[in-house]
Amino acid sequence: MCGRFSLAEPEGIEERFTLERLGQPLRPRYNIAPSQPVAVVIHEAGVNYLRAFRWGLVPSWAKDTAIGYKLINARAETLEEKASFRPLLPRKRCLIPADGFYEWEKAGRSKRPYRITLRGEEMFAFAGLWDSWLSPAGETVNSCTIITTSANSLLEAIHDRMPVILPREAERIWLDQTVSYGPALRSLLAPFPADMMRLYEVSPLVNSPVNESRECIGGIQDAGQTR
Repeated sequence: MCGRFSLAEPEGIEERFTLERLGQPLRPRYNIAPSQPVAVVIHEAGVNYLRAFRWGLVPSWAKDTAIGYKLINARAETLEEKASFRPLLPRKRCLIPADGFYEWEKAGRSKRPYRITLRGEEMFAFAGLWDSWLSPAGETVNSCTIITTSANSLLEAIHDRMPVILPREAERIWLDQTVSYGPALRSLLAPFPADMMRLYEVSPLVNSPVNESRECIGGIQDAGQTR
């Protein structure tokens, strides 16, 4: 599962994802939560665009947006079986930029939060799907979900799932609508190599989505939990 993530250093996102020019620079996000707007990269007519979509998929056939809280993640193993995700696989694949995500380890009756990043703490992309929903009032709501897979050896002690982080060379293929969803794309939805990631304990501030300060990504200095 992926229920919280960060894009703390969004500078350079245009070059990183070969985007059309941004209207305004993105502000740092330290504790992104479901139902909030997130930066999403989509590909249309040969061009990559950055859009703000609601996190939590609201399928086009939904009665209301409440379903989005149940569809913040999509299991890679069952994408082709679920009515919410199967129709999106041909032409509504997206990238969700991030530079870290959070997971919680059970510790008795409490939970200890950890932040997981790449070794160099650089920006990366989750594999995602998106859809558009038309409200009864005529408002279009664009929303997305993050695809998850089994945890790698770094994460498995904390949780049995992790978000799909695409290798940089695979991002273009995932966005390419001329590539049919089949074995080649399925093979991309695998655990990211553990030796290319790091994990460290962070402040309980991240437990509440109300908290959005840089302190959320700071490590617990005396915990000895960097791996």
